[in-house]
Amino acid sequence: MEKRSDTELLRACRQGQETAWEALVKRYQRLIYAIPRRAGLDEEEAAEIFQEVFATLVEKLDAIEQPERLHAWLVTTAKRKTWRFISRRRASAITLRDDDEDAEDALLQLADNAPLPDAALQKLEEQHHVRAALMKIDERCRQLLTMLFYAPAPPSYSEVAIALGATEGSIGPTRARCLQKMMKLLG
Repeated sequence: MEKRSDTELLRACRQGQETAWEALVKRYQRLIYAIPRRAGLDEEEAAEIFQEVFATLVEKLDAIEQPERLHAWLVTTAKRKTWRFISRRRASAITLRDDDEDAEDALLQLADNAPLPDAALQKLEEQHHVRAALMKIDERCRQLLTMLFYAPAPPSYSEVAIALGATEGSIGPTRARCLQKMMKLLG
């Protein structure tokens, strides 16, 4: 399921296939969760936005006319729900009395409701595309690239060789081939 296109996953979701829903959520969970977090919401609030986005997707599932643009639809929906959440929070904070010190503190602690900087959103989308491409390449390349680029402390080539059951001298050329595969997938 994970290697299917958004269009195929959306079609399967419309048919009620639970595995398609799981694949869709897994594919977009980091990206959708990151949008409210970047806007200053805490983990619980971001989780609430995440749930609202996918609840809206369930409601609008049959109304999505361009399934190939699902990524953009989800990002836009997450941004709008984040902005509405922040606006509601600000409106409730403003109703506090002006001379109240707690009210002033509450206003100072509000997250910045400015739109996400384009660069930050672009970075999130690029990270999403890289993760999606990583899921499409073969298991050996996925394992190698994950070890080399996603580990907090990248292992040495000898450690990678042992984990993959390969020779240490083959890791560099294999890495190059795997990166070429990724570049093709990323366009």
